Amino acid sequence: MSEHDLPTVRTGDDCEIAETAVVGEPGGPGDAPTRIGDGATVRGGTVVYTDVEIGDGFSTGHHALVRGGTTVGDDVLVGSHAVLDGDVALGSRVSCQTGVYLPPETVVGDDVFLGPHAVVTNDPYPVRETSELVGATLESDVSVGANATILPGVTVGEGSFVAAGAVVTEDVPPGTLAMGNPVRHEPLPDELDGGNEL
Repeated sequence: MSEHDLPTVRTGDDCEIAETAVVGEPGGPGDAPTRIGDGATVRGGTVVYTDVEIGDGFSTGHHALVRGGTTVGDDVLVGSHAVLDGDVALGSRVSCQTGVYLPPETVVGDDVFLGPHAVVTNDPYPVRETSELVGATLESDVSVGANATILPGVTVGEGSFVAAGAVVTEDVPPGTLAMGNPVRHEPLPDELDGGNEL
């Protein structure tokens, strides 16, 4: 296991951390150590900063990044090249597939699936004017398809399904299918109704 600074890292039992992973990278927003629960698998090239709190059953793909101020529940996957860019809150049983990007102030509930290269944003007017970062919220049992983009301040309601490639510019009511660019809302088809099985 490669730990950047042993006094800043606390791991539980039965953790497998690749030699090329870095756990406890300095640069978190506070002085808190990195804490990872039992049964973690952290694959090569992954970097986990200080001031990160992770539950049991955590796993990553290769070259994942978890920046400081992030909290992660139990049984969470952060896929290869996925980025939790600091001050992100994930519930339990969340699956972030390859290339997912979650910026600061993002809140994700339990049993949420984010498909490959799904992106959440938090800056309403990037580099055009100074504005407060506004995170998006994905409530429990939400599914987000590949390459979907969720804009700042949007709430995706519980049990909703965001289709692949959708651009979500406004709140999605609970139990709704959101598709298109810009997104339009339709009733959730029967075959998509119910919670995620993660």
